[in-house]
Amino acid sequence: MYSPKRIAILGSTGSIGTQTLDVTSRYPELFEVTVLIAGSKVDTLIQQAIARRPRLAIIADESKYLKLKEALEPLGIMTGAGTQAVIDAMSADFVDVVVTATVGYSGLAPTLRAIEAGKDIALANKETLVVAGDIVTRALAESKSRVIPVDSEHSAIYQCLVGEDRSRVKKLIITASGGPFRKLPSEQLETVTVADALHHPNWSMGAKITIDSATMVNKAFEIIEARWLFDVQPSQIEAVVHPQSIVHSMVEFVDGAIKAQLGTPDMRLPIRYALGDATRLHTADAGLSLADMSQLTFERPDAERFPAIKLGHFALQRGGNTACIINAANEIAVAAFLNNKIKFTDIYRLIMQALDRVPYIAEPGYDDYVATNDHARRLTQELITT
Repeated sequence: MYSPKRIAILGSTGSIGTQTLDVTSRYPELFEVTVLIAGSKVDTLIQQAIARRPRLAIIADESKYLKLKEALEPLGIMTGAGTQAVIDAMSADFVDVVVTATVGYSGLAPTLRAIEAGKDIALANKETLVVAGDIVTRALAESKSRVIPVDSEHSAIYQCLVGEDRSRVKKLIITASGGPFRKLPSEQLETVTVADALHHPNWSMGAKITIDSATMVNKAFEIIEARWLFDVQPSQIEAVVHPQSIVHSMVEFVDGAIKAQLGTPDMRLPIRYALGDATRLHTADAGLSLADMSQLTFERPDAERFPAIKLGHFALQRGGNTACIINAANEIAVAAFLNNKIKFTDIYRLIMQALDRVPYIAEPGYDDYVATNDHARRLTQELITT
């Protein structure tokens, strides 16, 4: 008899996490959610756990633990709190697949533990590969773990490569919507508001990734992630603006052919594909109607107006701990912008200042990445304060 795949959701209360819960609820014969992990939204986590009855629920914010424990332990649900509890859960014997749906650097240590434990990973946390792609790929080489990307762009590339000879790949083409400011005059970027930046034209995402889309930092990160996921040279990766968000990415081959994956801008599609182990699961959701599309357009990204997009190739060419510095500074800067402490254009300026001031390490180990992350965060916060 077939046993459902046992799923741990790291970041269950966020955008990807809640959509993963929705997807798994539609296929109860295929998936059982056994672990739910949240950062600080304890009330939402409690509601999710009551509805889905996982074996274990963890809140990273230890100050919220008592409320979690009192709500769930009478139901027979194990509970935990803190960073170490999150990491330890990755090797639980009642987990087959870890969905890394958390945002930012916090996904790195749990993902490495999951790889060490041989768990398969549905990777939605791009920062894991951005920060320490070399360490993660080396760990994967020594593990039975497999990574299937959940990011729509990397899922699209993954799907286009199925059945293809990787040595015949000429180029990976990552699409970008252009965000809410694609046509905004450069001089007006200095005065855009948080509400303006959060108004994405096509996607419904969490606040942090929506801001990253507006600055195009997310596209820089996706270039870095693609390099590690698909083992290609940086020169083989490019980004193109596609305002309709219908073509999620493309692969060009040496014979001139280009394969593209098209779909509605709905993250449930790549989530289904990843959880289904690259099997296409039937869905009643409305699909893409080609007849309703008047046009698909593509344009080069404007690196003068959105200089952050250049950070992806810069980080790959410089190597070392460069991407870790960029990610740490960006996380602090985005949080400050969302709290109305800095201007939108200050995000890129702060990243560049961090790159100037945080020591470069050519061949970092894990401890170096931890130290770099801490240093870049402290420095960026000091720059914001002063």
